[in-house]
Amino acid sequence: MTDYLLKVEDLTMHYMTRTGEVSAVDNVSFALRKGESMGLVGESGCGKTSIAATLLKLLPENAKVKSGKVLVNGTELLSLSEEEMRSIRWKRISMVFQAAMNSLNPVYKVGDQIIEALENHNMISSNEEARKRVEDLFLLVDLDPKMMDQYPHEYSGGMRQRAVIAMAMACHPDLIIADEPTTALDVIVQDNLLREMTAIQKKLGMSMIYISHDIAVIAEVSDRIGVMYAGRLVEYGSAKQIFKRPLHPYTHGLMSTFPSIVGPKRELKTMPGEPPDLINPPSGCRFHPRCPKAQQICSQQAPEFRDLSGDHYVGCYFPMEVTFDGG
Repeated sequence: MTDYLLKVEDLTMHYMTRTGEVSAVDNVSFALRKGESMGLVGESGCGKTSIAATLLKLLPENAKVKSGKVLVNGTELLSLSEEEMRSIRWKRISMVFQAAMNSLNPVYKVGDQIIEALENHNMISSNEEARKRVEDLFLLVDLDPKMMDQYPHEYSGGMRQRAVIAMAMACHPDLIIADEPTTALDVIVQDNLLREMTAIQKKLGMSMIYISHDIAVIAEVSDRIGVMYAGRLVEYGSAKQIFKRPLHPYTHGLMSTFPSIVGPKRELKTMPGEPPDLINPPSGCRFHPRCPKAQQICSQQAPEFRDLSGDHYVGCYFPMEVTFDGG
């Protein structure tokens, strides 16, 4: 459909290792409309960052896309050459990487690094235009434009993260993927930065994909949420649907591990067990060894990913019936 900016269809990607194939992304499908934000949430190693790297074709040499399609405005990305993808990255899709300091070259001024991205995509015609563009970007992310002539080590952690966000927006992309954009920041800076990113997204009409293990962070910034477990998408729907009525036992488990400041008090719970080895994943539903509702069929055959309540999808034979009040 024309109102979808991004469509991911039956995406499967494995890493080839000495001990076997790691099933990092397994038959994942979702779509994102223009101007919409989506959160991908799940424990470490569930495949969130692997999806992002696949979308941008920034996979390591030992990665192999087994099947699927990635369409941006109708253009299928996985079939493009590396040269063709270079014209897509930053200009149509960009990324805010998890470690801001590692995303910036320590021996170049921050402003020069952003200017380089603009020059590589022919977005500027003069040095004066370039500096004016960087100044505007700095103001947009609440940085003093005078800091464009400083080096990354002269920035605080929050400032570096803002600079990386400015770089991601430099070429006016349609979609930005933010991988753990507030990791290692204190909660006050984290909250302010997320609010600023949401405001910028709405102002510029961009689409966003937020990646995090923190479901509370995802709730704050996302229109839609995809819950990942062991390489598979196990639940997908609007943020309101998922936080009011999580259907998958794994989603319910994630919801039960964080406190809510609204609604009635509830006991926080831990989730037993740990994610499976994706070289030898469990048969059937990959969550069944940890699932309190698992029955024999769960270990025998993977459940169909189906729409249960109006654009609220879940891959589970025995979905939850508990509603979170005020969650």
